[in-house]
Amino acid sequence: MSEKIIVSRDRGVLRLLMNRPEKKNALDREMYRALIAALDEADRDETVHAVVFAGAGGNFTAGNDLADFRDFAPGRDIAPGAEIFPALTFVRAAAAFEKPLVAAVTGDAVGVGTTLLFHCDLVYASSEARFTMPFIDLALPPEGGASLLVPQRFGMAKASQYLLLGESFDGAEALRLGLVNALAPSEGVLDLAMDAARRLAAKPSQALFAARRLMRGEPNDILSRIDAEAALFAKALTSPEARERFAAFFASRAR
Repeated sequence: MSEKIIVSRDRGVLRLLMNRPEKKNALDREMYRALIAALDEADRDETVHAVVFAGAGGNFTAGNDLADFRDFAPGRDIAPGAEIFPALTFVRAAAAFEKPLVAAVTGDAVGVGTTLLFHCDLVYASSEARFTMPFIDLALPPEGGASLLVPQRFGMAKASQYLLLGESFDGAEALRLGLVNALAPSEGVLDLAMDAARRLAAKPSQALFAARRLMRGEPNDILSRIDAEAALFAKALTSPEARERFAAFFASRAR
């Protein structure tokens, strides 16, 4: 398991801590592979009844590491027989996961850091948390099922504001929109999430998992949307617009 993903267990809960604080926990290929492996393990392990996502160093995650996007190669990442781009595999795994997912969000939750939350059952955040889905600004379409789930959760007006305009919003707005269950001081968010996950883990598992399936319905629609987004996303990654945005981003960091 990657040192960038710290895995721990507590009374039926598997905690996945994104641990790349110097990069605001931006997710690279290694981290995605570790998260995929951890979810696969949790799915097969009958002693795990809930999973918690959290970030180290004060931020949840700055989203995908743009270096991976800059270096994206269709022949390597999506060609038949090649390794599937691990970001896609991860969001599909989260969408199809059959046990409760809980998130503890502080600081920045960017891109997949926000879209992941739509696949979670319970989300706890600090008031100061900042949620952003800047896909359009990077010349990319939404991913992770966001084009379906954000309008369903927020309504079309707010979905347009946060997906098309790419505006960020804070914890209070996330609570009002129904993305977050409760707010807490930054230092207490993880405790709140872990307490909720432990309470879930203590419940009769068969009834819990069945209730979750009934509430969510079959995952085929969301998985189909994720795949449709991914096809457009892969095409957009090599577009002149996206390459220009990535080049500008890395040039600004080099100054």
